[in-house]
Parts: sequence; C-alpha cells; structure tokens
Amino acid sequence: MSDEEPAENISGGTAGGGQSATFDPETAGTRAKAIVDRLGEMYWTKTYGGRDAFECLVRTILSQNTSDKASQPAHDELMARYGSGGGAASGGGTDADLARALADADQPELAETISSAGLYNQKSERIIALAQRICEEYGGEAGFDEFVRDSDPEKVRSTLLDMNGVGPKTADCVLLFAGGRGGVFPVDTHVHRIARRMGLAPPDADHETVREYLERDVPGEKCGFGHTAMIQFGREYCSARKPACLDDPDACPLAGHCDQVGVYPAADEVTDPSETV
Repeated sequence: MSDEEPAENISGGTAGGGQSATFDPETAGTRAKAIVDRLGEMYWTKTYGGRDAFECLVRTILSQNTSDKASQPAHDELMARYGSGGGAASGGGTDADLARALADADQPELAETISSAGLYNQKSERIIALAQRICEEYGGEAGFDEFVRDSDPEKVRSTLLDMNGVGPKTADCVLLFAGGRGGVFPVDTHVHRIARRMGLAPPDADHETVREYLERDVPGEKCGFGHTAMIQFGREYCSARKPACLDDPDACPLAGHCDQVGVYPAADEVTDPSETV
C-alpha cells in the first residue's frame, strides 16, 4: 500500500471477494473490535480476494525488509518484463503464465529488474525457486490460484510456510488478498507495534502471538479490513518514534481505547512495548 489511500482497492476492489461489514464502536464486544470499528468510521471499507495468488506471493516477497515506495517500482518492472504482455521474457500475449516465465528467468536479469526493492539477489533467487516449485506441484499459476482459493486455509498456510522465504505475514497476506479468507489478520511491523502499544496483546508478544489475539477478538469478516486500516493508522497517527499522543492526547482518534504501553508523554519518550516488561 502507498501512504495514501489508493484510488483502486489494493485487493481488486468490488470485483474481488470478501464481505462488507458495518462498524459500530459503541456495541463492540471486545476492545479490539471497538478499535477496528472506530477505524471503520475513519477509512474506507475494503473488500478482499481476487488477486492472483502467485503475483500476490511475489509482491509480498518484494516488500520484505523494504518500503512500499521501493518495492512497488520493482513489482511494476517485474510485471512489465515477465507478466502477460511482457514481451519475449514472458512468452508474450495475454495467456502468459507468470510462474513459468519466472521459473525460466535468468537470475541476474531478474535481480536487475527488481533492484529497487533491495536484497535483490536473495529475492530473485527465492522468486525463481518458488516459481519452479509452483510449476512442478501445481502446473503453474492457475493451479496455484485454485489451491489457495479452494483448499482448507490451514493446509494453504502450512504449505506456504514450508516454502523458502515465506513467513507468517507473507502467508497470511496471500490467504487474505488472493484467497479472500475471513478471519485472517496479517501482522506486519505496524500492526505488531500498535496492538502491543494499545494493550490488545501482551507487550512482549511476538508477531504470531499478536495475530492469535487479534484473530480471537476481531470478527472474521473484519480482520482483513483491520489489517489494512491499522497500517494506515500507524502511518498517520501511531508511528514508531512519534505517535500523535506524545504531544497532544486529543490528536489521536483512538486515545480513549489505548493503554499507551511504552509511550510517556510527560517525559517525551517512546520505547518498544516489550521494554516495559
């Protein structure tokens, strides 16, 4: 995602899967749900599903350890060279299979293509290896799409986690944005920080523990929205070093729901919530 709300839904807009939801913080049964409902009043409601599973996997790998500002151009360059209509490298035409094109890709050439994303040698090797495995096991991107969308979510998640370079956040993003699965709350650095700072999870919780707390306390149909909205909120109000409440408690629209774990306005200091344990 970019720092601003995109003109088109990141998951494919209304053409994608997912469910609409109503947002009412006053009737929320858990504090986590109340926070997500309050975010629902602040940001547009997103729908999920409909993205190509393999492209989603590649896009998420490109975003690892870098910003969206750096990884988005790498994704665009990769799709221009290897995606449908991408010329000789992709086989050309609208029926080109991205997984097959990348399975046959020249590693140095792919690394150059995605260089803006950083760690491009490592990422290019991983992408080629994943493409080869997906071609061998699923026959290409169409078979992989079917597996992600139709198979048992736990089976999909465990299979993804068995792939080199795929961690929990990457697996959950594929389940959410490609599979359109409810009850999936991917945890990135923003979500990990905010959930612990607000007191929605223990201050020393790792990413997986935060995910378990959020998926327990947020209704399944709102988990996907909660993920993207919490990222947006982190960028606008609750940054790692300078949360809005540090200077002005009233500047944060979620001040009434937050425990401010690791935030000390009187001392003008912020620490990671784990340091409070």
